Amino acid sequence: MSFRERLLATLRGVRAVLDEPGVMVGGSQVPNLLQPGAGSTLVVSQDVDIVVPVEKHEAVRQRLSRVVGLKPSREEPSVWLPERPELIEVNFIGMDAGARAGETYVFEHDELPLLVFGNLSVLRLGAPVEVDGQLVPVPRPAGLLIEKLSTDRSGEKGDRDLLVVMGLLLVSAPFDIDELEALYRTLPPEQRYAIRSNLSILSLLGPRSEMPDPVPHRAQLARLMARLERAEPA
Repeated sequence: MSFRERLLATLRGVRAVLDEPGVMVGGSQVPNLLQPGAGSTLVVSQDVDIVVPVEKHEAVRQRLSRVVGLKPSREEPSVWLPERPELIEVNFIGMDAGARAGETYVFEHDELPLLVFGNLSVLRLGAPVEVDGQLVPVPRPAGLLIEKLSTDRSGEKGDRDLLVVMGLLLVSAPFDIDELEALYRTLPPEQRYAIRSNLSILSLLGPRSEMPDPVPHRAQLARLMARLERAEPA
């Protein structure tokens, strides 16, 4: 069974949650879904992040009983584990539009606690992706690019975040990059610096199995870094 088939089967299993307005798929699966036909060849991780606005928490909680084929982990109820081998893990994460970049806090709840990430506040719903008759809500690429490039992680997790950026750039249209630049101009200096620094790190990463390879796209990354440097205030 291909990864694409497992991803789409999992999204069908959580369809009731994804039908709640404002909820969307985030993280590493967005580039896979934005490929033509949701090609899913830009695999970075074997799980799905579902972004839940904190004001939608109760509505999402009420829909959990309609999730099919997954169950919450005893250790971490925001992580739902597959009950069948054709599905993959689902992680529920929180988004707070009022949170500051870099801020992280726990939305406490017995049934569905959420780790809320301030960097997710830049995400905005984009056009849903239609795959095999299902509409899948995803964020606009520009906001997700900002979120991933602003995330302060090191080691393997940090590299994976940057490879998600590479995958997003490969499926982004010119107007997405225009929006990225417009968002970049609104950010505080330290966040803009982090974004440029992480783009530089991404351009130095080597190829990895079943992940987007930055090496053939270093010229594209260099052009983007130069564009953002030109967008810096005088």
